[in-house]
Amino acid sequence: YSSPNVAKKFHIGHLRSTIVGNFIANLKAALGHKVTRINYLGDWGMQFGLLGVGFQQFGNKEKLKSSPLQHLFEVYVQINKAAEDEKTKKLAKDFFRKLEEHDEETLSLWKQFRGFSIEEYIRMYKRLGVHFDEYSGESFYQEKSQQVLRMLEDKGLLQKTMKGTGVVDLSENKDLSSFSTVMRSDGTSLYITRQVSRLDIAAAIDRMDTHGCDTMIYVTDKSQSTHFQHLFQILKLMGYDWAERCQHVSFGLVQGMKTRKGEVIFLEDVLDEARSRMLQNMSAAKTTKETEDPLETAEKVGLAALIIQDFRGLLSSDYQFSWDRALQSRGDTGVFLQYTHARLHSLEQMHGNEQLTDVNAACLQEPDAINVLQHLLRYDEVLYRSSQDLQPKHIVSYLLTLSHLAAVAHRTLPVKGSAPELAQARLCLFQAARSVLANGMKLLGITPVARM
Repeated sequence: YSSPNVAKKFHIGHLRSTIVGNFIANLKAALGHKVTRINYLGDWGMQFGLLGVGFQQFGNKEKLKSSPLQHLFEVYVQINKAAEDEKTKKLAKDFFRKLEEHDEETLSLWKQFRGFSIEEYIRMYKRLGVHFDEYSGESFYQEKSQQVLRMLEDKGLLQKTMKGTGVVDLSENKDLSSFSTVMRSDGTSLYITRQVSRLDIAAAIDRMDTHGCDTMIYVTDKSQSTHFQHLFQILKLMGYDWAERCQHVSFGLVQGMKTRKGEVIFLEDVLDEARSRMLQNMSAAKTTKETEDPLETAEKVGLAALIIQDFRGLLSSDYQFSWDRALQSRGDTGVFLQYTHARLHSLEQMHGNEQLTDVNAACLQEPDAINVLQHLLRYDEVLYRSSQDLQPKHIVSYLLTLSHLAAVAHRTLPVKGSAPELAQARLCLFQAARSVLANGMKLLGITPVARM
């Protein structure tokens, strides 16, 4: 999941893959599975031919060190303007061929692009609270992809077209009505979203050999659904039964994401905007408590707002993004979840964070208490449901309801001034609600805040 393209700034289009993949990994780990989180970088292909030539023409080594991805982005824009020119196209092809032949100078430049990119991505992932066990990329499977071609040939699955491209026939009647291209006519590896790259086939086989997975989950947008159907089909034709256990989790597009500066394409701008808007809202709100680090609180609450707005519906649906809707403190938002968590946390602190051992739950007779209790009992059921279809919306809806029920109970069931036994039981109920709320938020990739 995530899988951004090296030498490009973290694009907003990769946000959904990142947070959805992180949620699935968190959920599976919480349910006792051993999870390996893999970031499969777009670090190979003809775009590096173009970028390499662009850097030779317009690059600046100082700028590359100081703000690598911004500079590479500028270089890419410049060379793309020249890319219509046949001479530039030929230079780009030559550069990429040299890369595939492991020419030292070309490879050294590519390694710099890759290294700087990963450093900047790790910084972005830190802000998102996301980590990976493994950074791999298409470049890792260069040699193995040659073996894939030989295997396809040995099994009689590779066919050459008149133009010399290599294809695998996926049609039922073997009439090439459905096929996937795995090799360009010039022999270089293919990187086209719509086609199955032999690098993808090599990567799937290698992962299965290395990790022996029960399930392999790919998280990408829904425009790549056919790509994954073809990939799994080719693996099956090659005799790999485990292809049945590969799964593509697809998601729709986010529309209308703008910052105050206008349309956004970079994730960093969106995170900065969420933080600054949240900071503004917090300073304007009468209920805001003094926090040690308002900026960090605003960052966590802003991220919660983005995640909840994203996860409320079916992942495969496109949705229209709205800052005003996302950042409301009342209603079904991430801000409301954080606010509820902070209120329950301060209630516990007021009563000395004591460990309640001897609690008489029979005291909790009021309908508002019973509503919270009954809802808490459903938590495992909701986790099970989410683990079946890998949709976060079940957990989101559960946590929002829990927050509404806890908010009502907080008003109607005072701890202070109640008889000691009743006060203990109520405090225990609120502690349980806060604990489940915090656990659920963490599964979604949200860091609960203690004050706001």
